[in-house]
Amino acid sequence: MSATTQLRKDSDAAGAPEPGETLLELKGMRVFYGAIEALKGIDLTVAKGEIVALLGGNGAGKTTTLRTVSGMLQPRHGQVLLRGERIDGIKSHELVRFGIGHVPEGRRVFATMSVRENLEMGAYKFSAVDSADVDRVFTLFPRLAERRSQLAGTLSGGEQQMLAIGRALMGRPELLLLDEPSMGLAPLIVQQIFEIVQEINEQGTTVLLVEQNATQALALADRGYVLETGSVAMSGAAGELLADSRIRAAYLGEGAG
Repeated sequence: MSATTQLRKDSDAAGAPEPGETLLELKGMRVFYGAIEALKGIDLTVAKGEIVALLGGNGAGKTTTLRTVSGMLQPRHGQVLLRGERIDGIKSHELVRFGIGHVPEGRRVFATMSVRENLEMGAYKFSAVDSADVDRVFTLFPRLAERRSQLAGTLSGGEQQMLAIGRALMGRPELLLLDEPSMGLAPLIVQQIFEIVQEINEQGTTVLLVEQNATQALALADRGYVLETGSVAMSGAAGELLADSRIRAAYLGEGAG
């Protein structure tokens, strides 16, 4: 991880964002799959300019949280607010126009389309593709620039992850939702992806990150939430969570003593 990332972790400020700075807020959010309650009254805030990490094991509710924020799922109870306005009930393709970008687990690039065509699909909310947006993505991801005419299905896993993030950036999101960006990637590629996410954040995009790699996520994030079976078990500044013996025991394989 870069020195900048390390400095960021070391300078984490404890506590929730200051009043009036909240970009995203979830209030008492309950989400069901049929009769199964997947989220059990989640409360969560993300301030403008933050990177917030969602941690937890399989089935904890991390992906469900992102899918609910992006409109792919609808809460049975509770509220999702963006800039203080309720957005629960709005369809996912419309939420892109509200400034939300979602990079789903598994990348889901359009395999039979070129890199450039995939990026153009990400700009569908605009009347025309802005070449400056394409140039920004190619600057962040030089590998994609080299492969702009290559079919997305022939890219490596890391390149497909870069493309999925780049495609979301084409919509100029104010809030970027990232679901398991490190999954299945080599450590060196993971480090590159996380450093680029930090750069995206420094350019002004707020990030809500779902990640099972607790060390990487908390090194990058300002704050974090730990989910267990659909509820918030812990929350706080990223540095505090990384130092907590319970987190280290559960996610870093260390003893809790």
